[in-house]
Amino acid sequence: MKTLQEWLDWCEQLHPVAIDMGLDRVKTVADRMDLRFDCPVITVAGTNGKGSTCAMLEAVLLQAGYRTGVYTSPHLVHFEERCRLHGESASAEAFAEAFAAVEAARGDVSLTYFEFSTLAILHLMARSHLDVAILEVGLGGRLDAVNIIDADCAVITSIDIDHTAILGKDRESIGLEKAGIMRSGRPVIVSDPVPPQSVTDHAAAVGAELWQFGKDFNFSGDKLQWAWAGRGRRYSGMAYPALRGANQLINASGVLAALDALRQRIPVTAQAVRNGLAMVELPGRFQIVPGQPVLVLDVAHNPHSVAALAVNLDAMGFYPTTHAVLGAMADKDLLPMLQRVNPMVDKWYFTDLPLSRAAKAVDLQQAWQAQNTRTDTQSSVHADPMLALQAAIDAADPADRIVVFGSFYTVGGVLKDGIPRLQAKHLTP
Repeated sequence: MKTLQEWLDWCEQLHPVAIDMGLDRVKTVADRMDLRFDCPVITVAGTNGKGSTCAMLEAVLLQAGYRTGVYTSPHLVHFEERCRLHGESASAEAFAEAFAAVEAARGDVSLTYFEFSTLAILHLMARSHLDVAILEVGLGGRLDAVNIIDADCAVITSIDIDHTAILGKDRESIGLEKAGIMRSGRPVIVSDPVPPQSVTDHAAAVGAELWQFGKDFNFSGDKLQWAWAGRGRRYSGMAYPALRGANQLINASGVLAALDALRQRIPVTAQAVRNGLAMVELPGRFQIVPGQPVLVLDVAHNPHSVAALAVNLDAMGFYPTTHAVLGAMADKDLLPMLQRVNPMVDKWYFTDLPLSRAAKAVDLQQAWQAQNTRTDTQSSVHADPMLALQAAIDAADPADRIVVFGSFYTVGGVLKDGIPRLQAKHLTP
């Protein structure tokens, strides 16, 4: 019996390429494993907002008393984060058994790391006596390994430009890939306020039951509370979701629409909705860690999510100096990301990341220098996220703020030993 880490190491060298889109190989192994769910399944696709949507669905359904299973990716620190059963991460031992089950069924079929681990997690969830399964689609939708499962309800969050080499160069192409998770006769919740035409066209083409933001459900609110209205339900006087950020009400609206669409099979009370949204937690999504200086953690890693981060940073108020730690993948559209947040950042700390797809810190620094027109800023390069964070702490005053953003590996790199609690050095007696 291999340990979980041994299985992960084995999976990494199994297939000639890291990403190999297509369902044939995964479906072959899944059929051999007789992989199926005996409970309602919700799949969640989109460019940004998938993790938040899954977390809010899970929190509300747990409050309603359901046994939930959630698959999300990637993880921040530990692989086990990718599968939560009844609100808790699955054990390494349970993962190892699931990997062994995939290997026993695989035969001569070559699987990528993501495909192998997806099959293992689906196997683990299918055997866990769940009342509802929530599956985050890793990349795209139509050809993503998760799409071998026919969802009872699909959710499509915001759609923007990312992974263009695989999904297409524009929102219409990317939207069509995401729309591949729709199923005939079943609800699809589109929470993007301005979805690509390809999404709504595909819903009509396959005969999915389209729920569209602004038409079938919507929200309103003031500074103190918010309200939601859908086809069959209304909620008013709700506290804001525990996840911070201007975009979370759009995500929460999609969540309530999905629960409304499935209310005959998994009914939830208004109290479960209120409690779930008030208690939901998700590390690394505009996560503000109190301290001196304050620390902000955000896995914003494409222009759309960095734009949302910039809006949220602006709403935090005044800080004398903002320090930013950034590490990102080499294939990201860096220029608009840097341009959007550059006016708010006074000192940059670019970091290497421990994988070949990552941009080098010196390349990030050069990309920043090429667009920077400010004369009052400075930058440095560092070997890993913790060293970059430590350099920012050493340079910061107590009233400053430090923002760590970019890849999951960047945020995960500063969370590997727990949440840092910052105290600027000259505050210490």
